[in-house]
Amino acid sequence: MVDLNRWAWVEIDLAAIRHNTAVLVRRAGRAQLWATVKANGYGHGAIETARAALDSGAQGLCVALADEAHQLRTAKISAPILVVSEQPPVAFEQMLGDKVVATLYNETTIAEYAATAARLKTVGTVHLKVDTGMHRVGAPLEAAMAMVDQIASLPSLKLDGVYTHFAAADLPQHDETAKQMRRFAEFVAELERRSLRPKHVHISNSAATLRDLTGQTDIVRVGVALYGISPSAEMQADATELRPALTWRARVSHVQRLAAGEGISYGLRHRLERESTIATLPLGYADGLSRRLWKSGGEVLIAGRRCPIVGVVTMDQMMVDCGDMKTKIGDDAVLLGRQQDQTISANDIAAKLDTIGYEIVCAISSRVPRVYLNR
Repeated sequence: MVDLNRWAWVEIDLAAIRHNTAVLVRRAGRAQLWATVKANGYGHGAIETARAALDSGAQGLCVALADEAHQLRTAKISAPILVVSEQPPVAFEQMLGDKVVATLYNETTIAEYAATAARLKTVGTVHLKVDTGMHRVGAPLEAAMAMVDQIASLPSLKLDGVYTHFAAADLPQHDETAKQMRRFAEFVAELERRSLRPKHVHISNSAATLRDLTGQTDIVRVGVALYGISPSAEMQADATELRPALTWRARVSHVQRLAAGEGISYGLRHRLERESTIATLPLGYADGLSRRLWKSGGEVLIAGRRCPIVGVVTMDQMMVDCGDMKTKIGDDAVLLGRQQDQTISANDIAAKLDTIGYEIVCAISSRVPRVYLNR
């Protein structure tokens, strides 16, 4: 147990992050591993997980926002940082000052980023993102070569890399992954024919790295696997070497014995079928716990037993049914992680909510204290 101002917290095992990094570096083969620490390190803490990953073989970092990169630079992290989407022009000066790698994929943005770099009398390092089929962001394949030429013509920019992103690598039976690999390989081959291939060509994410789809890539951009979470339920067998790094804990803050027929929480939507002990935990949807877990089979571990969540999860508190257990105030509860021989994983919770493990850990709010183990 830890001594905090509230009885709900997250423990992050940095030894697990280091272990996972080493596993993934080995799986990456000749490619560099760049650790994705966007969204506050998928809820694990960007600075702490970045340092753990870099200490264990990662050679660069990926983030989504200019401000996320700036946070890392402010923490004196000097490794290469790739910002994986275009940012608003107001952020360009900060990005250039932080010496991060900008992702570009629109002609106007390329011109504006170059103009800002020229005004600052510096050279901006950039990667061109190419859309090979996901259709989220990226230069269309038919326009990408023109953008390579545009960047090459601008003395204030240096094309350091080209990359794309898989749409379905976490679904091993999906045929789109092979199609994207082929399209990207053809684009890179054309770059090579024109002697324009940059230093870094990359395509592989966590799922592709775990599936050993790393032949075309100089960098693997690893996110969710770094934190010990399988990219999908279909890939659970590929992630057995990984160790989950996050445990979400709370202490029981109130205990009551209620008769059969009594209702629980707002709307009294859950009514007890038998007399039972109900424990309250001091956290709720403001902490990132889904309000609807009560009706989708959500559970909490107390004394190594699975106790169902009962009644609507409220903003700051939730209730669980402990049956006839001798439960008392201060007892340890685990919402995500291992207790004795029972485990609740991020993907377990995700399956109950028809979502993915990424969302579960990213949703844990900043008001939940993070406690770091094995620094």
